[in-house]
Amino acid sequence: MSLDPLHALQAANRVQPPTKAALAGTVLVAGATGALGQELVRLFAGNRRFAHVRLLAREPVRDGMRGVESCLAPEAPIAEWPPTSAEAAVVAFDPPRLYHDRERAFWAPQPGELPALARWLRSCGVHTLAIVQPHDQGRLPEALKRGLASLDEHAVVACGFERVLLVRSARRPANARLRGPAERLADWMLSTLRYMVPSSEQPVRASKVAELVELALRIAPPGVHVAAPELVWEAAQGEMQAVAARWLGVPG
Repeated sequence: MSLDPLHALQAANRVQPPTKAALAGTVLVAGATGALGQELVRLFAGNRRFAHVRLLAREPVRDGMRGVESCLAPEAPIAEWPPTSAEAAVVAFDPPRLYHDRERAFWAPQPGELPALARWLRSCGVHTLAIVQPHDQGRLPEALKRGLASLDEHAVVACGFERVLLVRSARRPANARLRGPAERLADWMLSTLRYMVPSSEQPVRASKVAELVELALRIAPPGVHVAAPELVWEAAQGEMQAVAARWLGVPG
């Protein structure tokens, strides 16, 4: 059957209904650096669940991805930043990799700036906030892994967000600088103890953490939701949808 050119023109000019991605608004990423930040940007830009992806940057950045734009963070206190607009935001504490020049242009948050950043995000219209906080293996008490671990996090919750997601993902402890042969020998002898760290607190790939954050942004009900390192590890093993649904208390 031949295609009528008139029908083809009419179909091309027909106004399309807004898609789910167009209705999802804007997500702002603070800390689009390191492996995690880059995975978050790739995921948000690739699945088009948000109409726009806005990245906080320290200097002007030429945007090369469709739907991704930079938002300049001036050299001023966060409270004095000009407002922008976004419905959701992700704060990732992942320092830039020195061998990635582009990452140096993006703004990387410091832990002490979290309350001020949260207040600024709330003033910009953000109602859903996800915070990804890596921690050293075995340092957090069990109670704090599952609750609010600091006064800064309490201050964030007090800002009045509709949804707050706290994702605690394990990371390897930083390599200490050893001064002499004796210290290096002692470090080598003690290195066997590192294998005693529970497997559920071993680091997971940044791509899996990004997938969990993106999924939680879509399905999380109102409230404060804390993902302990064990849950992040479990979600990375393959049953992410089921684990996230159980964590957030929604149908799987």
